Amino acid sequence: MTGVGGLEFIAEAMLLALLAAALVGCVAMVAAVWLTPGFATSGSSRRGSAAPVTILKPLHGDEPGLFGNLVSFCQQDYTGPVQIIFGVTNPSDPAIAVVERLRAAFPDKIIELVVDPRIAGLNPKVANLVNMSAHIRHELIVLADSDIQVPPDYLTRVVDALERADGGAVTCAYYGIAGTGLWSELSRLNVDSHFLPGVMVGVRCHLARPCFGATIALRRRSLAAVGGFEAFADCLADDFALGEAIRKLGKPVTVLPFAVGHHCNERSLAELWGHELRWASTIRVVDPFGYLGWIALHPLPLALMALALGGGLPALLLVLSAIGCRALMASTVERCFGQPAHSYWLIPLRDLLSFAVYVSGFIARDVAWRGRHYRLISSGTLISEQRAPLP
Repeated sequence: MTGVGGLEFIAEAMLLALLAAALVGCVAMVAAVWLTPGFATSGSSRRGSAAPVTILKPLHGDEPGLFGNLVSFCQQDYTGPVQIIFGVTNPSDPAIAVVERLRAAFPDKIIELVVDPRIAGLNPKVANLVNMSAHIRHELIVLADSDIQVPPDYLTRVVDALERADGGAVTCAYYGIAGTGLWSELSRLNVDSHFLPGVMVGVRCHLARPCFGATIALRRRSLAAVGGFEAFADCLADDFALGEAIRKLGKPVTVLPFAVGHHCNERSLAELWGHELRWASTIRVVDPFGYLGWIALHPLPLALMALALGGGLPALLLVLSAIGCRALMASTVERCFGQPAHSYWLIPLRDLLSFAVYVSGFIARDVAWRGRHYRLISSGTLISEQRAPLP
């Protein structure tokens, strides 16, 4: 009887824990809904800096929406000198033609293309940045991934914040822009209703210290002080590692109160799963305790498990609340960033898929990236048996 009583106690404790965690997740999403307008402000810069700035854009292939993304960086309402450097490691990369098209469309812009096959480390993006860094002209540097689209006042706001950063760096989060197809829409729904809530609540509650590849702005001397891009040549989470290196200098990394657009271009379940699992594995190795806490941001699967354990009406109410809060979060992002409506019928599928990725992130040790497989060790470093040339 003692054994049966013990099992009943454990089952009841699990049920209460699941209900409590699901409730916390719903509350966190409501808090994120309240915080979202603050991350969507687009007011003018305080000082309107005109300092010279270099933008670094590492490229790999002619991904969907690439030309439009690059155009947004050429259409900035910025009065100072701007040097834009694009880089590829393969002389046959289709992105080269996109850059040439951009040059023709904006002949007045300082646009440079670096084609350099040299490989520094296992991270292909950082290898690209290492090759590009020798061409930087200015003290202020802005890095941005190729799948990012920005508003016209982006550079003014970023540079203004950087000049007030006391030698530190600035970064910003992103919302999703869907491409075509089911998998792209699921990816966008993940960004808008899973990623953004975690970022906003984590930053405002001082539970997270992110640094996003969507935008990292820093001074050239700060980059040199942390060892240049070469110091992150084997890091999977190069953006996070760069932010941590800046903090170790005693300088701040400020998350700006606005977000940029991220094009979601996944075209298959395998591509979506691989991308999200790589991201989850990265978070798990660089911030294991924070990753463990992310379980509360999965209220729907937690509530469904509570319902299966006999949670009754409270569990059912939490199931409905979790779906409603997720839908409210998605609609808030739509309204604040002027984006088209999400496919709300995908929310239950998206939540279950996100939970599956989250659980898999605890056990995954290998990551796939651009057709290559790497082993990820506890420091967030990539290791591979053979350093083959980058595609």
